[in-house]
Amino acid sequence: MKHGKKYTESKKSIEAQKQYDVREGLDLVLTTAKAKFDETIEASVRLGVDPRHADQQVRGAVVLPHGTGKKVRVLVFAKADKAREAEEAGADYVGDEDLVKKIQTENWFEFDVCVATPDMMGVVGRIGRVLGPKGLMPNPKSGTVTMDVAKAVADIKAGKVEYRVDKTSIVHCPIGKASFGGDKLEENLTTLMDAIVKAKPSAAKGTYLKSVVISATMGPGIRFNTLKF
Repeated sequence: MKHGKKYTESKKSIEAQKQYDVREGLDLVLTTAKAKFDETIEASVRLGVDPRHADQQVRGAVVLPHGTGKKVRVLVFAKADKAREAEEAGADYVGDEDLVKKIQTENWFEFDVCVATPDMMGVVGRIGRVLGPKGLMPNPKSGTVTMDVAKAVADIKAGKVEYRVDKTSIVHCPIGKASFGGDKLEENLTTLMDAIVKAKPSAAKGTYLKSVVISATMGPGIRFNTLKF
């Protein structure tokens, strides 16, 4: 793969085999964020689990202290009082069968996170085949199937992110924007890593944190010292 001049220059400042301490590594990541837009800083965590087994799945959600820097559009499937609670909490879209129909007929996906009350899951299940592949299906484990829709919406707007191990045993998750600076990114990263460590399945054997790599949107990956987490 051919990379641009800025990427190549950034790569030269990184010691390939070194595992950086948290603050040193984050400061270095920020020097690689040279794009004209505010780059997202992302963590890629390789875990010592086999996601093919149900008892080794790693999934959850955590509210980052400083959010992600991204405006999140929240859709809530709810009725009556719960619908009003969602609207008052700041949900961008609230409805029930009307929204299901809109998604089915118009292929409408102008939202980033989907929340539903338990009684609505039968209705939402009709579009599970289209929501699932996009990572939008509400799930109790991530707190998006709940009767407390107001808290769910507030948490998401405040910076709640979902983490989930993929089929290659890696968790990919944003920890903020380059404009946050080192202090805020460090707090966000520490919060995320604490959650991932606590989510370790009892069935997982051997080394749990295989590697932690942080990168800016257009920058190279930088390896972090896993022992620090």
